[in-house]
Amino acid sequence: MLTLVTGTTGQVGRRFVPRLLAQSRPGEQVRVLVRDTARGEPFAELGAEVVVGDLRDTDVLGKAVAGADAVVNVAAAFRGVPDEEAWAVNRDAAVELGRAAVASGVRRFVQVSTGLVYGEGRGRLLTEEDESRPGGAMWGAYPASKAEAERELFALDGLDVRVGRLPFVYGEGDPHLAQSLMWAKNWASAQRLHMGHHADVAQGLLRILHAPGISGRVYNIADDAPVTAVELHQLNGVEIPGELYERVDPDPWLMMMSTERIRRELGYRPVYPSVYAAREAGAL
Repeated sequence: MLTLVTGTTGQVGRRFVPRLLAQSRPGEQVRVLVRDTARGEPFAELGAEVVVGDLRDTDVLGKAVAGADAVVNVAAAFRGVPDEEAWAVNRDAAVELGRAAVASGVRRFVQVSTGLVYGEGRGRLLTEEDESRPGGAMWGAYPASKAEAERELFALDGLDVRVGRLPFVYGEGDPHLAQSLMWAKNWASAQRLHMGHHADVAQGLLRILHAPGISGRVYNIADDAPVTAVELHQLNGVEIPGELYERVDPDPWLMMMSTERIRRELGYRPVYPSVYAAREAGAL
């Protein structure tokens, strides 16, 4: 089995690929798509095959998927990029990659998505059956472009597509936890953020990749204990702004995801059920 992974130099991809390689069985191979040779060197040293090119170059995609059995599309453009770039990477390139996969005979396609595709909360934990209602100014076109990519990939004939929707990802030196204060400083004190450690995101994606018979399924990946704005300040060791206690959370269930499906169907159990467990293990 040869698996192509895109987005390998991002925060998720660079931590996922070593785990994929470490768990590979005899005869299983990993290929990565990177934009330049230097970015691919760390993966080549671990045993991955490297293809150099841009995900948005359709000529490169045919080379990247040639002979592959599976694709894990981790690539994403978000956090401050122009909307046109978000659409070009998150939807257009993802769908073109899916088409190239079909043309090359790839059997399995894992699309890495986001819990932000749900949009507004539903007054309960969000489930994979909830429709996508992406919106809001904070993330620009990122949620909508990811939601549209899911829809268009599922519509492709002849491709086993499965989707993993991620929470706010942190851990292993990822700066996301510190960056969370960009938003949390403007939240209400009890406003929550659903998180997932890189080890658990990788675990979830590996389960989605290898599980048989789940074509067309969507899985939420997250931990067990969303944290509040107050806790985010405490975890980062900074003073809590008094204004937080004067605000009201406009949507207490925003991006709060149920993980029942991935637990029941794929046996997922978080290695780090909370950020505190990760802190105690020295895994932040």
